[in-house]
Amino acid sequence: MTRREAWLSLLFVGATALVTRIWAASLITFPRPEDTAYYVGVARNLVTGRGLVSDAIWNFGTPPLEFPRPAFEVWLPLPSLLAAIPMSLFGTTFASAQWSSVLVGTLVAVLAWRLGADVAAERDLPPGRARAIGLGTGLTTAVFLPLVFHSALPDSTIPFAALVLVACLLAGRIARDPGGMRLADRRVLALGLTLGLAALTRNEAVWLAVGWAMVAWGISAGSRAAWVRLVAAAAVPAMIVFAPWAVRDWIVFGNPLPGQALTNALSLKGTDIFAWGDPPTLDRYLAAGLPTLLALRWEGFVHNLVSVLLVTGLPITAIGMLALPGTWRASALRLLVVFSILAFATTTLLFPVATTWGTFLHASAAVLVLLVVAALVGLDRLIAAIGARRGWTRPVAWLGPFMTVAAGALFTVALIPSFGRGGDMVRDQYAALPAALAAAGAPIGPDLGPVIARSPIWLAEETGIRTLALPDESPASVLDLARTFPGTTVVISGTNPGERWPGIARTDPVGTGCFEPVALVDPSGRGLFDDLRAFRITCP
Repeated sequence: MTRREAWLSLLFVGATALVTRIWAASLITFPRPEDTAYYVGVARNLVTGRGLVSDAIWNFGTPPLEFPRPAFEVWLPLPSLLAAIPMSLFGTTFASAQWSSVLVGTLVAVLAWRLGADVAAERDLPPGRARAIGLGTGLTTAVFLPLVFHSALPDSTIPFAALVLVACLLAGRIARDPGGMRLADRRVLALGLTLGLAALTRNEAVWLAVGWAMVAWGISAGSRAAWVRLVAAAAVPAMIVFAPWAVRDWIVFGNPLPGQALTNALSLKGTDIFAWGDPPTLDRYLAAGLPTLLALRWEGFVHNLVSVLLVTGLPITAIGMLALPGTWRASALRLLVVFSILAFATTTLLFPVATTWGTFLHASAAVLVLLVVAALVGLDRLIAAIGARRGWTRPVAWLGPFMTVAAGALFTVALIPSFGRGGDMVRDQYAALPAALAAAGAPIGPDLGPVIARSPIWLAEETGIRTLALPDESPASVLDLARTFPGTTVVISGTNPGERWPGIARTDPVGTGCFEPVALVDPSGRGLFDDLRAFRITCP
């Protein structure tokens, strides 16, 4: 590929990705799911001078439990720092924050194009087939539903994907040119800085670092001294980048690492993240028994494989999985393959419950890029084999990219608008909730006591009300939570299948005696409160 072709390809991929993401962001006008609202809310507080704080306490495992709540006791700050840049320029709205994810999402498509081109070059393909794989990878990721979707949401998913891809591109170049020490050292230094930024984005960065240590052993050809140099030269800048945040966490939370994240490994159900009186413990976890623990891992495995990797990207991801065994040995993909295996395995085996609530999902965007590359390489091999068998004389290398781009665009155009409409419904629901509660005689507001809610981040960010997560526990436990935060008089529950609330408030003696149902009336007639139930705490 000539320099001119490379620049034209880059601009074409980048323009396609940018336009697609701007379109998606224009339809997704509400931060859904809640973690997106959290990152945006913290960025807003930072821009307005309040600092890295939140008005929602959504888990109770890490002190201090106070308002405003110091942010990022579990998650990490880089997504909010990125969102704060456009918010400081264009206003503290969700639409302003989206520019950070739109631009980084565009970068992900460009990085994917470069990764596909590297793989094609390493396979020494004819120019036409190499061009089809590189450009096809970039254009497919530019319109690929899961990547477009997350690029409209300023959370950790897309920034982490970009950093993983940068690390993998650097690792591939180091592997192909382990000599030339000065150039290699610069690349290892850049890799270390990338690892540090990834560690400020998601906890799964640890598996990227472990993956580099494993890949570096192959690069060093068994030389322990060379391996130590490669690992240390990346580890030092990574630790320098992460160190200030570790000091901040140590000062604020008493722990330089997100300790609550480790507690999530002991969860037996997703709502354990909101636990108050019955937090996850090792004894409770082991008491569940081996059959239950194995079943949790099976559920996590099926969720990660089917819900995260297969369903969101059909048929491209299915083709990629079938073609991956013939692709993964490429040095350009080595770190990405190792990271993908480690991230999938650890979330499945160590965090089987948390992963059904999004742990692997938010770390999987780079894994999806890997499957896109594998799909295009596999289709290229298949089409070339068919052409050779049938004696085709005209090149049809474009056929594979045409199929993947068409499939990706079809699902994106079909599904993004409906997701946007669902978010609009949630936005209208929480915007109308304070007035409905006031009309029912249970007012809530920023100047009143905290509210206990099933979706604490949405309520806090939409209304400015201090909000506590509703534990999926007994009414006595919820009452104890309310007493710990004086002034708490309102509980807002969802109607999620399998959770105790709101049903337990009508069957438990404490529930019937201390939690009075509040009728929510929707004047719009749209059924905004069909999935919400409200209660007034009547006990002292």
